[in-house]
Amino acid sequence: MFEFFKTGHFAFVHLFYLNLILSVVIVFFQRREPRTVWTWLLALNFLPVVGIILYLLIGQDYRKSKMFKIKNVEDSIRKAAIKQEKFFANNDRVLNDPYTKDYQRQMQYNLMSGGSLMTMKNTLTVFKDGNDKFDALIDDIKNAKEYIHLQYYIIKNDYLFRNISRELIKKADEGVEVRVLFDGMGGRFMSKKILDNMKAHKIKIGIFFPAALGKVNFRINYRNHRKIAVIDGKIGYVGGFNIGKEYVDGSKKFGHWRDTHLRIEGEAVNGLELRFGLDWNYATKEDIFDIDRYFKPLEEMNIVPKNGDDILRMQIISSGPDSETKLIRDNYIEIINHAKDHVYIHTPYFIPDEAFMSALNIAARSGVDVRLMIPCMPDHPFVYSATLSWAGTLLEAGGKVYTYEKGFLHAKSVMADNRVSCVGTANMDIRSFELNFEVNAMIYDDKVTGELEDNFMRDIYDSKEYTFEMYKNRSLVQRIKEQVSRLLSPLL
Repeated sequence: MFEFFKTGHFAFVHLFYLNLILSVVIVFFQRREPRTVWTWLLALNFLPVVGIILYLLIGQDYRKSKMFKIKNVEDSIRKAAIKQEKFFANNDRVLNDPYTKDYQRQMQYNLMSGGSLMTMKNTLTVFKDGNDKFDALIDDIKNAKEYIHLQYYIIKNDYLFRNISRELIKKADEGVEVRVLFDGMGGRFMSKKILDNMKAHKIKIGIFFPAALGKVNFRINYRNHRKIAVIDGKIGYVGGFNIGKEYVDGSKKFGHWRDTHLRIEGEAVNGLELRFGLDWNYATKEDIFDIDRYFKPLEEMNIVPKNGDDILRMQIISSGPDSETKLIRDNYIEIINHAKDHVYIHTPYFIPDEAFMSALNIAARSGVDVRLMIPCMPDHPFVYSATLSWAGTLLEAGGKVYTYEKGFLHAKSVMADNRVSCVGTANMDIRSFELNFEVNAMIYDDKVTGELEDNFMRDIYDSKEYTFEMYKNRSLVQRIKEQVSRLLSPLL
């Protein structure tokens, strides 16, 4: 008995010191938001064993790491950004452009903080149905002449990817270079047989943060949530659809999958290629930036189109643990702050940080028509409870909230005033703002934004309004779930 207590005391002392060390590391050596710091301190000190396990799995902070950088590429982007910044300051045609005049601050912030070059010569197609998106992607793959680069967070082992892989193999056999990159967590169930067959046809495969033990991946945070496709440097895709049959056929649990994806032709495709190249380099250690046909010289990117050219202003923006700023989150906030009439938001998860929530509340209380659309059902129970809680905060400020009833809403977009929109992979939650690698298209265009806003308004017919009265009258059990979820949200 004495030995038992002696052993227990020994374990308790060591547990105490381990918690103390981790607490000191979190408070003094990691740059986290205060809410996240307090959540981790509570977890470590009130749930010592569970807290330590959680910290080892998801708590380590790799933010601002330089391991994702390529110095010569970063230098090239910086030089091009500085050249464009001078263009903004001194070119009359740019300064007289109505969008540049109204959104110059946001454009220059993206340029100087994220190296996101302004492009104007683009065309764009919006997809909200998976069948249409993947039909278009497969057609573009079939017509590829030089190379195909695909990057997805999730690639599932089902008929959709088998169909895509067959077309990729055909193109590879024709001499087209093919690269496929997926996240180690999102692609953990990918068939080794299919991958080996693709490799046998000289298709290159990259896995971002692969699992250490078979299909078990201990790195829960810092996932690559991007969805990018680039064909021949001329066509690019970005948005919310992953590769899986539920994105096309729906599922028994969730029904129809409502998402938003963009097909881009023009100069903005180079921004998607740059992002793919950086991620590919990290995952495979193959530097493709020396291959001239993949990348247009950045200094040749012209933000002033010739007379008669169609103008569609776009910047490809990205963020992640390696970013110095929360670029996509900051763009969402800037859109909200700049809005004069309305802001519409599609998101499956709504767990904002203080700055984002404050911007929404100020807009709603200032008379801006703020509308938020979320799913009607959870795919993560705790996350959904937290989403409802934060949605209630928006209702208190005078905003409107809708739950999409036709299936599962997975679209990620912010639109304002029929003028600007931001669409891509980033949800309106702390995970997308801080912990995942994301990519969005920032669009300064009334036609495209008008189409996205029209889609939002049509979705309202397939939704129910979640009113302030419904929020006030929710059950005690729901209130408790919301408070617990809100407390734990930095860890979710």
